Order: sequence, then structure tokens, then C-alpha cells
Amino acid sequence: MGGQKFQYDESGGTFFYFILSFLALILIPATFYFWPRKKKEDPDLKRENCNCEPCLKKRATMEHSDPYKGFKELLIKLSLVAGWALLAFLTYKVSQFDYEMSNFDPYEILGVPLGSSQKDIKKAYRTLSVILHPDKETGDEKAFMKLTKAYQALTDDEARKNWEKYGNPDGPGATSFGIALPSWIVEKENSIWVLGLYGLVFMVALPIVVGTWWYRSIRYSGDKVLLDTTNMYWYFFHKTPQMAVKRVIMILAASFEFDKRQNNQVIERQSDNDEVPALIRQLPNLNEKCKELPFSRLYSLKARAILHAHLSRIPLKANTLEIDRQLIVRKCPYLIQEMVSCVSHLIMLAYARKIQRVPKIETIENCMKLSPMVMQGLWEFKHPILQLPHLTEEIRQYMLRKFNVRNLQQLAQLKPDQSRAALRSLSDEQYANVVKVLGRMPLIDFNMKCEVVDDENSNVVTAGAIVTVTVELVRRSMSELFGDATAKEKQGIAESNENGDGEGDADGELEVTDEKQDPKQTKKQPVWQPKPGKGPYKGKSKGAQKNRRIAAAVAAAAAAAAAATAAVAQTQASKGSHAGDKEKPQKGGGDRKAAGPDEMESDAESGAESDNDASDAAADDDDEWEKFQQKINKREKLEGRSKVSHPVHCPLFPEEKHEYWWTYICDRKSRTMLTVPYHVTNLIHREEVQLKFTAPRWAGVYVFTVCLRSDSYFGMDQQLELKLDVKDPAAIPTEHPQWDISESESDHNVMQANDSEFTTDSSDGEDEGTTKKME
Repeated sequence: MGGQKFQYDESGGTFFYFILSFLALILIPATFYFWPRKKKEDPDLKRENCNCEPCLKKRATMEHSDPYKGFKELLIKLSLVAGWALLAFLTYKVSQFDYEMSNFDPYEILGVPLGSSQKDIKKAYRTLSVILHPDKETGDEKAFMKLTKAYQALTDDEARKNWEKYGNPDGPGATSFGIALPSWIVEKENSIWVLGLYGLVFMVALPIVVGTWWYRSIRYSGDKVLLDTTNMYWYFFHKTPQMAVKRVIMILAASFEFDKRQNNQVIERQSDNDEVPALIRQLPNLNEKCKELPFSRLYSLKARAILHAHLSRIPLKANTLEIDRQLIVRKCPYLIQEMVSCVSHLIMLAYARKIQRVPKIETIENCMKLSPMVMQGLWEFKHPILQLPHLTEEIRQYMLRKFNVRNLQQLAQLKPDQSRAALRSLSDEQYANVVKVLGRMPLIDFNMKCEVVDDENSNVVTAGAIVTVTVELVRRSMSELFGDATAKEKQGIAESNENGDGEGDADGELEVTDEKQDPKQTKKQPVWQPKPGKGPYKGKSKGAQKNRRIAAAVAAAAAAAAAATAAVAQTQASKGSHAGDKEKPQKGGGDRKAAGPDEMESDAESGAESDNDASDAAADDDDEWEKFQQKINKREKLEGRSKVSHPVHCPLFPEEKHEYWWTYICDRKSRTMLTVPYHVTNLIHREEVQLKFTAPRWAGVYVFTVCLRSDSYFGMDQQLELKLDVKDPAAIPTEHPQWDISESESDHNVMQANDSEFTTDSSDGEDEGTTKKME
């Protein structure tokens, strides 16, 4: 048997295999993903786009946002073409290598047919040897050696047998395992260079790349926000539970994303020393003299001034502050969403009694208001109609006087002739832009359904139960309302005032009078919260008392929910263990004895009823299984949700923006949040969102508010009243006929329990003591 040997690739054949497979593995997916493709322009979309001056300027800015885009596309194309050319060359080399290393065929080499005589073989050899001999001008040493080997294989009997048996005239050869690396790598002269290359790649370059990536990644959260910025949000929102919009803008402008030391994209110019103070003098209520850190720092003051100018629609210098405005506004959506998340977490921590101060609902709603303000470049007190292009305050006042148009929906419901008359000061092109933008704005059908999912009767809300509110959002376009004066107007959100009074008063509330205020001015409070000045927190500050009362109410409600769940589970277990009894309660909680005498006439009827009960139970199982499948589908849908919806008309925002929404449940009377705001990012046609909270622990009728807020438009916010009739939880049964056990059965069970196959020391002692006592 031939031996085995390992050798490096001298001719480069196996190395070609390695390079060919490696290059194909990289080149095929790279071509699919990175080959530049020209986007096909949709003529309908181009016709529907707004052609106002700010929109045209925005589209031009977006097209020229990357000046090296053409050069990058050309470089990518050249790299991919060069890669495919190299792949074709390697394929050709490998094919030639395979042909040369194919099976040895002496008849083909000599050019004679199979089974030729020795005379013909010798004649062919003499003819070819004259041509291929190395001493001749037409000679080829390699071909001549192959020719000689073929001649010997056909004329020598032993060589002929080896060729017929092993495919080689020399007999079986050694098994060779080639390494797909050239031999110069292991040569002694090149060892220093190879070792240096390995050290440079694996000990210098790789640690630097990994360390740089790790250092940059640990500075950011999962939402592209610096961790230092998130910590600053936590500090200020915890410090000030109730915060106005201008204070929120100050915190937003103080984000470290706008600091040159934290973000290399920020540009600091010498001209800022003249332009920023001039801009500050144009802005009232900027609070530029604030000494609190980091609001007093230069980067924060500059960002705050640019944000105020953006909201006031003050034009900035194109090559300096306008570039800074685009950078600041571009990062605002991520930062505002981080603000909402921080305030939501603080509220949950306050309910869990981890912190003392509970952020008010006004704080988180002011953070949400800031998002459409930045998108549209308007202050919160401006009218939503001003979001439309070409419209001014004078035009709005005219529409209000002549046509009583107070919001966007009323403007859309005007008849075409009335709409054109209301906008008579606009040209035909400007009027067409207004109609385009208004028709593409969202019209949301906002509905909800309240239930207790894990309860037998899901329509009954008991004290401390987990209430699930399923919010249904159906997105339509405002163009469906054109000329339709019969459409019902959507109910906007009624903001709560300083005293916490607002729409949606709850039944069964207590009026609590503050001793420091006028006794006639009362402040309403939910009934499930205890009165101030009583209980273990008497003598402490009233703010701390209120926070502790809220946290205690939430904790008690959670405990009550857990107890109710345990009671239901125990009752269901007891029912399941006696499923064969005929006195099983009917569906709906009624007992067969309480149903009336007509239902118990005979044993046959009882058997029929038991069959009906079985069919009802099977139907209930099917319903439960369908609900379970719906839960799984919703969970999978939420896990894989995208962030693509309908584009937003926001000419002052430097990038394309999609419509997102917040939905949550709150209590306007106590100015508190019941659920964390859910961020809906994929509303294209229809979406469902589940909001869960714990019901109050005392029975009564309560009215909460389910809110929907847009992060892109003004005037699109809606609210619905959620009226809960909370019942007392059903008492846990302590006696039941199924649980009655006769004395004989109990004695028999005790005797069986005492009997055992094994005897312990304690049991022997007890038996002896019992025997002595009986004696």
C-alpha cells in the first residue's frame, strides 16, 4: 500500500480552489446587496407630491445630502466588476488545471485508436518523438516525457498492467494531501515576514478595531441616544415632576448629541460668535441668562436658540446656522422618544415605591407635544391649519369668519366651491398644493374594547383584576371627507388644568380640601386613594403623602389581583377534580338546583343536559384555543413590527418622516398615567394595540381616558372615555357538596394513609406506647 504525505501547494492548483470558493462566497451576496440600483420614480407619487417652495428645497437638499454618492456608486461598480473578472480568470485556470491532471490515457497521447498493434504504436511514437524531442526546434520537454511514458505503458507488459489496474504506468503512488497555501510561507527565509504579518493583523489591527467598536457602542443606547443624555433626562425629569413645554425644550437642547466633544458631526465656527448672539436678540423668552448646568453652556444655548428659531420659522443663514438647524432637528425624534421612555419609567418606579416623586401627566404629554412641534416647525399655541402650505394667520381668520372653519376636518368637509372661495387669495397652483397635502393627512378611526382576558366572564371587571383594553386604529385619508358634511367630527384631547380638573369626571370621587387653599376650592381625588392627613404618613409633606398613597394603592391593587387570580385558579382546580359529578354548575355560574324545578324532571333529561354541558364545554375549549392563537399571532406581529407607515408632510424637517402614534390610558382627575405610552410605528391600514392596567381595588364606577397622540401632526389627537363598573370579587367558596366526606370514608382514608410498607423508629415507638396505654 502506498504511503501518505503532506505537502504545500507548489504549482498553485489547490490554492486556486481556495481563492475561487472564497471569492464566490463573498462576491455573489455582495453583488446582490451592493450593486447600485436606480430608484424608479412613481409618476403618481410625483404628481401627488407637494410642490411648494419649502418642499422643493427639501427634496433638493436630500438629493445633494451626500456629495460623494456618485463617486461611491462608481467605485462599488468597478470593485464588483473587477471581482467578477477575477472570478472568471480563476475559473479558467482551474478548468485548465483539471484538464492537465485528468486520467492518463496513452492511446490519446500517441494519437492511435484503442487496440492498435505494436507496429502502429511504434510508428506513432517515432513520428511524434521527432517533433517533440527537446533537441529539435519544435521540441517540448514536458510533452516528450509524457509521450515516452505513454509508449512504455503500451509496450512494456508490467507498465501496461499497472496502467490498466491503477491508471498509472508506475503503479500505485503515495496518497498526497495538499495544503491550499504556497510553500514560500513555511520557508525559513520568509518566517520573519510571515510572523510580522500575523502579529500586525491579529495583535494590533484586530484589537484596535474591536476596541473602537466597543467604545463607541457602549456610549449609546439601543435607540441611538448617548447614555449621558439619557442620564441627564432621568435627573431633570425626576427633579421636576411637572414640567412646561419650554423647560422640555431646554432639556432637549442640552442633549450631549449637540456637543462637539461628544459628537464629531457638530461644527463649531468662528462666525458663531456673531450670528448666535444676533439670533438670541430676536427670540423672546429664551432664558439665555440661566446659570444652571448644562443649560448655561454654549452648545446648549446655541441649540436652544436654533430650536426656538425653527419653531418660530425664522430663516437662518444658509451655510452656517441652517446646517446646524438640520443637524439638530434630524436628531430630535430619537431624543424625544427617549424622553417619553424616561418619564414612563419614572412613573412606573414611583408606582413601585422606588422613588418618591411621581411625574405628572402634563410632563409626558408635553414631551409628546414637542414632537409635532419640531416636525411642523410651529409652537403649540399655533393653529393646526397653519401646517398646510401657503396658509397664513390672515387666511385662517378669513376662513373662520366667512365659513366657520375651526380645524382641518371642517376644512376638508367644505364643498369644492366653498373651499376655493375660502382660499381665494391663493393661486391655482398653491390651492392644488393645499388640496394635495390635506388629502394625504391621516384620519384615524379610534375604537376600543375593554375586557378581563383571563376571567370566566370577561365582561365583568372585578376589583384588582387585570383589565385589557384593545385599541383598534384604522387609518384613512382626509381626502375621503372632501365635500362630506355629514361626517362626525373626532373628539380631541381635553387637557387637564393646574387643579387637575378636566373632562371625564369619575363617579364615586371624593372632594379633598387643601388646608392652605381656599376651602371653597376643592380638589378631586380618586376614591381608591386614602384621604390626606390620615394613616401612617401623617405629619410628612403632602406631596410625599400623595406619592406614597398612589404607590400604596397600586401595590394593594396588584396584591388584590394576585389573590383574585389565585382564588380563580383554586376554584377551577376543584371543579376539574370533580368533573364527573352531576351537580356541576352550569355555564354562567348558576347551580342546577337554583335553575328551577322544570330542569330536573327525569334522569333522561339529566343525561341530555349532561350531553349539552359536554358540548358547551367543548365549545368553550374551542373559544379558548382561538383566543390563545390570537394572542400568539398578535405577539409575533408585535415582535416583527416595522417602522414604515405613511410619509409626513414636513418641509422643515430635513429627512423623510413617517407617521407614528402614541396611545395610552390616563386618569385626568388624579393627573396620573395608568399605562405606559405604546409607540405605534407601523400603522398603514389597521392595527390593534393591547393596553393593560390593574383595576381599582374598591367597587364603584370610574371614568378613565384612552388617548391617541400623533408625533407628526397637530390636530390629530383623539380621546375616548373608558367607563369601568368595578364589582366586588366573588367570595371564595368554603363549603361545597362535592367537598363533603363522610366519617367512614375519612376514617378509611386515615387508616390507608397511616399504613406503610416501611417501618420507622418513630412509628415503632408510637405503636408500643399505644399498646401500653390500651393495656
